Amino acid sequence: MKLATGPANAYCAKPDADAAGLLLFGADTMRIALKRQQVVAALIGPSGEEEMRLTRISGSELRKDPAQLMDALKAIGFFPGPRVALVEDVTETVGPIITDALAAWAPGDAQIVVTAGTLKPTSKLRKAFETHKQAYAAGIYDTPPTRDEIERDLKAAGIDQPPQEAMHVLTDLARDLEPGDFRQTLEKIGLYKRGDASPLNAEDIAACAPTSIEADVDDVLFVVGDGQAAAIGPVMQRLQAQGVNAVSLCIGAMRHFRTLHRAATDTSGRPQIWGPNRDKMLAQARAWGAPKLELALTELTDTDLKLRSAGQHAPALALVERCFIRLAMLARR
Repeated sequence: MKLATGPANAYCAKPDADAAGLLLFGADTMRIALKRQQVVAALIGPSGEEEMRLTRISGSELRKDPAQLMDALKAIGFFPGPRVALVEDVTETVGPIITDALAAWAPGDAQIVVTAGTLKPTSKLRKAFETHKQAYAAGIYDTPPTRDEIERDLKAAGIDQPPQEAMHVLTDLARDLEPGDFRQTLEKIGLYKRGDASPLNAEDIAACAPTSIEADVDDVLFVVGDGQAAAIGPVMQRLQAQGVNAVSLCIGAMRHFRTLHRAATDTSGRPQIWGPNRDKMLAQARAWGAPKLELALTELTDTDLKLRSAGQHAPALALVERCFIRLAMLARR
């Protein structure tokens, strides 16, 4: 059975204990690993690995010894409880071995959990799981976690019913961090708030969020937004030394100015800006106004197109720096 993104997230949180197997595939290995960890824990429980109810097999091992998957499938465990045969990092070369094992699966056997990279729709391995009546296939894509997933992970970390503003901050943070980093941040928040009955707020999240290059990118964007053209050069030199690339800077700037434009054109009286920099961004949105922000977005779009052009020979960071200087001068008008 084929699972779309929403049902796949729900299934990974609460998998069918009586299923024959699950195939997780996609380009992002970290997201695949997190979903695999979630599924296996839900199937065998916290003591399953200690009780030897989990058999781990790599794709390369399976290629050398095809019989071990069938052995793991049919083996009778010493401890009672559900069993999982986990086959990781597989390719189409071992697909026939897995599809044969899936065809031979019977109730009472270990459940087969398989992880793979990107698989085409025509993949025989993918089709075997999608067409099997008791097996599932889920593509895991490079998308930030949903609100439901964030709330579930927060609950696991010991925080129930976070306020709306905190959820907005976490949703924004989830877009900027890698999945593993975001999961660790939620775990840190749980530890940080242990014994603290006050509602989760933006300051709590900022205290636990990783300090990274993104913070320095924000620094240069606030310099640009405040019209401090003379300060752009030194900040850009620091970012260049840290290895920040021009495209990432341009994307960050587009996101920043889109947020300002959304606030500048808001008619509800409650602009959707969240986080510790909310007051700064609201002040910038008021100072710029919608017309100038639209000019800024046009300038950034043109720069982004130049960066991605095959015929572009100018240094990429120099292009972005010139764009930022023009924006800072526009802020002064």
